[in-house]
Amino acid sequence: MEKPVANDTQAPSATRFAALAGPTAAGKTAAALAVARRRPVEIVSVDSALVYRGMDIGTAKPSAAELAEAPHHLIDIRDPREAYSAAAFVADATRLIGEINARGRLPLLVGGTMLYFKALADGIDAMPAADPAVRAMLEAEAATHGWPAMHARLAAVDPVTAARLAPNDSQRLQRALEVWHSSGLPLSHFHAAADKVRGPQAAAFVSLEATERSWLHGRIAERFDAMLAGGFLAEVEALRARGDLVADLPSMRCVGYRQAWEALDGDCPMTELRERGIAATRQLAKRQMTWLRSMPQRQVVAAEAPDAIAQVVDRIMGIA
Repeated sequence: MEKPVANDTQAPSATRFAALAGPTAAGKTAAALAVARRRPVEIVSVDSALVYRGMDIGTAKPSAAELAEAPHHLIDIRDPREAYSAAAFVADATRLIGEINARGRLPLLVGGTMLYFKALADGIDAMPAADPAVRAMLEAEAATHGWPAMHARLAAVDPVTAARLAPNDSQRLQRALEVWHSSGLPLSHFHAAADKVRGPQAAAFVSLEATERSWLHGRIAERFDAMLAGGFLAEVEALRARGDLVADLPSMRCVGYRQAWEALDGDCPMTELRERGIAATRQLAKRQMTWLRSMPQRQVVAAEAPDAIAQVVDRIMGIA
């Protein structure tokens, strides 16, 4: 959600930015807004779910009041039918970092999609862009033969990638076969390539991480309960009612949405939705922490500490 801003200080380095990461429900939004009250920043969302319009409750999207506190970017920029990739994020974030710096403000990248942070810091594989025609062809073939047969086809041309993908992982199988059809080269070739498109590096990379697992689990349960009370199920019903969304789209595979979709399909009892949604969110937090531990540049702040927000503000205020 782009918001116009006025120039209010001299422009710093064109690639300077700060990053605030952490698992879901760790308090990133509150900390980011606290920073925004202390210095001129523009917040760039690093979240693969917040990009989608109409997915507000289940993504814990910042409220209208929170969005009004500081300019926000990369929120509500895609329809749920569309894909958004790490490569697209790196391109968008790199552009925004330059534009925000030119306005004399500090770009503050905030979110929990660690693949995006990693892609920006370490570079992305220079592989072919998505090809809608090839994708449609593969979808049609999968509808006829099934994804396990498509997996066998991938194994014949890219055994390295096939070995790490499940036979029914339609999203990743489709992409791997698309790369093969578009370039004649296996996806594993691009993953091994040294030439990567690198983005700018963070002046400070702060990570809100709970040292007490029970604290984070409690926050996750509270958030999911609040989503249910706030109309999350009705939000998913409205998305289904569009008629052009299916369960295996990246948007509908987001945590919470997948479980709600399955419950509405009757694949699991509606009474189990809360438990399944909370369990899936805990697993997401665990994966996010695994990613974070592979990022040695991060400065850890204990999320449950009474002064956690103050610590985040101090570290980002310390950037010259």
